[in-house]
Amino acid sequence: MASTRTPGGPSQGDDSCDHRPVKVRIGFGLGAATRANEPSTFAALVDALERLRFDSLWLSERLTGDAPDPLVALAFAAGRTHRLKLGTSVLVVPGRNPVVLAKELASLDRLSGGRLLPAVGLGAPNPAEHSAFGVQRGERAAWFDEALGLMRRLWVEDSVTHEGARFRVEGVTLRPRPVQQPIDVWLGGTAPSELRRTGRLGDGWLPSFCTVADVRDGWPIICAEARRHGRTVDPEHLGALIAYSHTEVPDAVRTLLRRRRPDLDPTEVVPVGLSALRARVEAFCAAGASKFVVLPLADPPDWDDELGALAEVLKPLET
Repeated sequence: MASTRTPGGPSQGDDSCDHRPVKVRIGFGLGAATRANEPSTFAALVDALERLRFDSLWLSERLTGDAPDPLVALAFAAGRTHRLKLGTSVLVVPGRNPVVLAKELASLDRLSGGRLLPAVGLGAPNPAEHSAFGVQRGERAAWFDEALGLMRRLWVEDSVTHEGARFRVEGVTLRPRPVQQPIDVWLGGTAPSELRRTGRLGDGWLPSFCTVADVRDGWPIICAEARRHGRTVDPEHLGALIAYSHTEVPDAVRTLLRRRRPDLDPTEVVPVGLSALRARVEAFCAAGASKFVVLPLADPPDWDDELGALAEVLKPLET
């Protein structure tokens, strides 16, 4: 999933966001409410993903949720695996020191042999989370933009001096360097401001709780914004995080979707049943997406059974 993009510039040999991707990959994610936070449970889950040859594991961040810290848990997963890629969905940037975060991500990429797939963002629209990270809601976007630009420089430059509104560093050299040069940073979101931010700053787009139409309509906006800033986003780096349920869309999710998207049937966003999940992945592929993270809205009774069934239904779609 690496690109040949140069920092802040276009991908070499690629001048368009419009051609169809060719490598479909299926990853697996855990939501913020997962209880898979015990060593035996999480280790068995990681081992099964590696054995079944899922492309990647993605962990959500929620300081006030049951899910484990994504960087700590992914470091644990890196030590048990050799090929499984390691994604964050998403890692919150506002509230973190970007030099420390850049060091942590570079170290994880180095020690995993270049398997890190960071998706980063502004954080959940939750007052408790904003308070926990110590950043006012209105400050998050500016913090994110400055921090991400500084992190990119730290991963590739020998001596970084930066004086911004929030951060000042002088002559900082970050070691160890990540294996990936550069690390591809994925962004999410479907709001107009989020689409523009992805085109301006991102190397990939991984929206969640979205429809096929959201992806089909959002991608040209991202590409147009990227061109306005003299860059491109690799068309292989278009994906979707698809939450699914086995029986029905949970009431809490229905309420959330009704508040955000009152015009939608919840099953347009959350497929119910594995056959519906496969059909949704196929529909996203037809819209141009190729990188997927499937995420159960409830922990299953048996992780081995769940992952085995998912592999049987979805892995044949990989190309």
